[in-house]
Amino acid sequence: MRIALFIACYNDTLFPETGIAVVRVLERLGHTVEFPAAQTCCGQMHYNTGYQAEAVPLVRRFVEVFRECDVVCVPSSSCVAMIREHYEKIAVASGDKLLQSEVATLLPRIYEFTELLVHRLGVEDVGAVYPHRVTYHASCHSLRSLHVGNLPMRLLKNVRDIELVRLERVEQCCGFGGTFAIKNADVSSAMLEEKLQCLKKTKAEICTACDNSCLMHLQGALHRQRETMRTLHIAQILASEEAAATGKDR
Repeated sequence: MRIALFIACYNDTLFPETGIAVVRVLERLGHTVEFPAAQTCCGQMHYNTGYQAEAVPLVRRFVEVFRECDVVCVPSSSCVAMIREHYEKIAVASGDKLLQSEVATLLPRIYEFTELLVHRLGVEDVGAVYPHRVTYHASCHSLRSLHVGNLPMRLLKNVRDIELVRLERVEQCCGFGGTFAIKNADVSSAMLEEKLQCLKKTKAEICTACDNSCLMHLQGALHRQRETMRTLHIAQILASEEAAATGKDR
């Protein structure tokens, strides 16, 4: 299968290793991954901050770039939530009938990474090896918008040599929420501290999630508190193979 990768702008800028890991997993499973170079941003930051008109050109761009793709993989629940929950509304508000039609046609082909693996490709064991103690944080968009449920845990449970530790109050928000963390810094910090207390109880080496936005927020706090726990996108764990046994993440 030919699969197009929408890496998401913040991954492209800050976490390119996640995109590389997605490609490694999908190619290991026998698929061909394409990366349309003209891709930019899904428009979530603009739309959620009140600049809804400014999001329209980004919706148009996304449709133009991916309209011919059979399947689009997105390693970011928040971006997929933006596309599924708001693109149709944006298209309607624009008054562009063609854009409305193209959005409706494209939406069924958009998949968050773990959705793609389990629901579209029918795979739960991707052949990964990761000999580390790991806990999983369920990001709000994956949990409440996409309803991915236990898909990430089903994939992680099939990783060889992994030690999975349940995170208390896994459904509780980490406090990031994009610009929420900037506009409501005090509330965000309080929510973050509660999440950190749960993370520390796991004594995990790694905290993973489907969204690097949450993981960036958590990693910043862990670093400031001089904690040794690291954060890693689930794709990077699933991309790990035998080399992980030497202590190197692939």
